[in-house]
Amino acid sequence: MKSITFEQFNNAEFTLFENNPVIMNPFPSGVIADPSVLTPDETHDGKWHLFCHTFYGVYHYSSYNGINFRNEGKVVSRAMRPDINRINGRYYLFYERIRPALLAAAAMVGVKWHSEIWCTESDDLVSWTRPVPVIKRSRPFEVDKHGQAISNPFLISTDEGYRLYYSCGQTFVPDCGFCEPTHITFAESRRIANGYLSRTAPIISPDKNVSYLNLGCGCIKVYKLKDCYIGLQNGIYEENGKSHSAIMLLRSEDGVKFDFVRPFLVPQMQGDSNWMNQFVYACSLTLYKGKLRLYFNARNVANNVQGRERIGIYEAEL
Repeated sequence: MKSITFEQFNNAEFTLFENNPVIMNPFPSGVIADPSVLTPDETHDGKWHLFCHTFYGVYHYSSYNGINFRNEGKVVSRAMRPDINRINGRYYLFYERIRPALLAAAAMVGVKWHSEIWCTESDDLVSWTRPVPVIKRSRPFEVDKHGQAISNPFLISTDEGYRLYYSCGQTFVPDCGFCEPTHITFAESRRIANGYLSRTAPIISPDKNVSYLNLGCGCIKVYKLKDCYIGLQNGIYEENGKSHSAIMLLRSEDGVKFDFVRPFLVPQMQGDSNWMNQFVYACSLTLYKGKLRLYFNARNVANNVQGRERIGIYEAEL
């Protein structure tokens, strides 16, 4: 991303891939979500690699073209919202580690949530190290009446080392019947997978006066361009009595203070399909051979029984 300017990115004409969604939720999971993608120039085998989660953990998919994906199986259980990175030839998979399945499901009926950010490593995307905790609760805004939620990790490198953005806190969304992240903050370290110190305050919090951010903050993915940082944030908001999520484009000079630019990808019908009609959630932006490609997950309806989440593509030629 460091090879393009903000103007180039902002003026790129993105369109939805005509054969969306490209990855369907695998039965019996009603959800496949939070894609994190590496392009062929970033991987050891020259293939696309995508990590995402279902109800049963974080899964690995591979592809020769970034469109037709093969399920390579589960990487880790008790896991969701992954972030895959390759640094100095080694893979680092950050994710939200949750309670065992029964306790996690019990959050729907009042049992308090508990999650942290963990990491596992690999040289080949096949054999993985034993996961270790990376960020545990250290700030008061990371816990609330619904429990403790530390989620949506996203790693970038800085001049001083590494910065791990993450979501925290929970806001209950009544028509969904579950919680979404309240705040966004980050932690920094000189090392990749340990030693992180969290900021003492969020960098983004809900605002009742901001239309796309009046319920919760969702998550943010931050990319360094040639002349600034951009953030792709899916705010959680209420409109006309219904909850929604949409991806917004933000700009920052330092990766700390972000300013709203415009809506980037919003809920809509795609042809005759309602697969992304109410919520557009987390995303992963790639640049490969002159094409920008945004992988994202979306949800058709709020209801936690009827709703389905799948993965699609939004792309542009530079």
